[in-house]
Amino acid sequence: MTPTAKNYSPFDQAYDFFNARLFDGRLPRCLITMQRGRKFYGYFAPSRFGAPEGIAKTDEIAMNPTHFGSRKAEEVLSTLVHEMTHVEQQHFGAPSRAGYHNKEWAGLMRRVGLIPSSTGAPGGKETGQAVSHYIAEGGRFAEAGAELMQDR
Repeated sequence: MTPTAKNYSPFDQAYDFFNARLFDGRLPRCLITMQRGRKFYGYFAPSRFGAPEGIAKTDEIAMNPTHFGSRKAEEVLSTLVHEMTHVEQQHFGAPSRAGYHNKEWAGLMRRVGLIPSSTGAPGGKETGQAVSHYIAEGGRFAEAGAELMQDR
């Protein structure tokens, strides 16, 4: 297996798994990349990549490998699902300006078992420009994530 396949294939598989378990399989495929930076765990960019002919475009979810070693696997996977809620809102909801996390998005996060929080812990604001999350104990993500990790 090439280094590219070894590092990217698990994210593709996790995307498909969580899409089926948490999003009823309705999310479109997107390009998952790895981008380094100090201030983010991941991000979503709608219609970021296009074909040379300029006809078809695909969304991007970027994961930051800088933080992989310092975070638990379930935390890294929760970042993927956080970004997947942005995909859901982009295609089936009403997204707000770039980088802003609105009430609709906060509701989508809660539905999949992630609690939005500006501090990444209980008590933080659920909406705003910089919003992280924490995992709801016993929630849908916690259960699905445990199932995915058990299968590995």
